Amino acid sequence: MHEWIVDSGMTPHLVARADAEGIEVPPQAIQDGRVTLNTSPEAVRDLLIDDQGVSFIARFGGVSQAVWLPISSLEGIYAKENGRGMLFGEDEPDAETAGNGDRAQDSSDRPTGPTLRVVK
Repeated sequence: MHEWIVDSGMTPHLVARADAEGIEVPPQAIQDGRVTLNTSPEAVRDLLIDDQGVSFIARFGGVSQAVWLPISSLEGIYAKENGRGMLFGEDEPDAETAGNGDRAQDSSDRPTGPTLRVVK
């Protein structure tokens, strides 16, 4: 997803829980218990994304600092320009509960673009 955002000429931003175990970010990057970081090639150096986590070096207040985001801390990734991206974690509905009418949806909750649905 990160690569697709960059290849599309947009700016990828990662969102992570600031209270996650093992997270290493500058305190000034934390807002409302979350960390949102620009991970574009112009903003970071030595970016590594693997099964363990995300690491890179970025400047905060003019000072280069290492950042480590364990995979378990990540909540999502999105493109700054249009807000489109992907959420991770337990809050996503699974196939069995999605669309069962657990809550009423108004038109603002519905996707605006093409959607996929199961056809039996």
